[in-house]
Amino acid sequence: MGFRDILEFIKIEHTLFSLPFVLMGYVLAHNQFMDELSSQKFGIDIFWILVAAVGARGLAMTLNRIIDRDIDASNPRTENRHLVSGAMSMTTAWTLSAIFLIMLLIGAWQLNEVALMMAWLPVIVFIVYPYTKRYTWLCHFWLGLCLALAPAGAWVAVAADVHGWAAITGLNDGGFLWYPTIFFISLGVTFWIAAFDINYARMDIESDRESGIHSFPSRFSETAITRTSIQLTLLWFACFAISNPMDEIWFLAVAGLMSVLNIAVILAREKLEDFQTMLFRVSMLTGWALLVAIMIIEPSNDGLLD
Repeated sequence: MGFRDILEFIKIEHTLFSLPFVLMGYVLAHNQFMDELSSQKFGIDIFWILVAAVGARGLAMTLNRIIDRDIDASNPRTENRHLVSGAMSMTTAWTLSAIFLIMLLIGAWQLNEVALMMAWLPVIVFIVYPYTKRYTWLCHFWLGLCLALAPAGAWVAVAADVHGWAAITGLNDGGFLWYPTIFFISLGVTFWIAAFDINYARMDIESDRESGIHSFPSRFSETAITRTSIQLTLLWFACFAISNPMDEIWFLAVAGLMSVLNIAVILAREKLEDFQTMLFRVSMLTGWALLVAIMIIEPSNDGLLD
């Protein structure tokens, strides 16, 4: 099996969803703690954050493929995936899981004690996700939680360099250090990914019903799917509005524009030649647009890009 096959196995293109939010957490931490850490330390942090993030992303996808191989075999859309078709052995898949886990742990270890000691959390969340779809249509929200760990984890990795465990448990001016900005950014990511995944699952409605998979589209009507998708999109915009990093109005304008684009694609589903491709592209663009909006914010006239 070649390197290209491994990239296809872990759906490397889906990294474009999580990466901007990893970087967003890092940027927000930089803006919040820029006076307390050296620029050299921030440069080292971003490298190890990316190592941990790549490991986490690869581990999540590999575990999902391993646990869901029987479900994939019963779905015409996924019956040609590597483990189902035999293009990859289970031994290779488990080896990849171990490699990605080691990347996650090494990256966390090089960051700080808090990052390392909290590395168990994403692993547990990743393991649980494939099983949620066997029991509840809330599985889409659990997937959202998986991605929500991206900005939260990157922020904690930097914040813990300054505050240690107080980055999670400590109070600042009567509130937690991570509230409201990182809390509502992560909550917004949860709703954003849930909205995307609900629409992504439209492709497998019949297969899910036959296999007993509890996706939202297999349980509810087309009208309910569209209505819920729009409601979730409005919710993630509201979360970003509440978080409002550095109180920049134009950041809200970017978030508002991207929410309108997402809603437009969902409403135009039946008129689009390839709804899933358009949905993927607009959803992917959403994260990067929000990242750019935050990166050029200059708190106290001393921004990240100076």
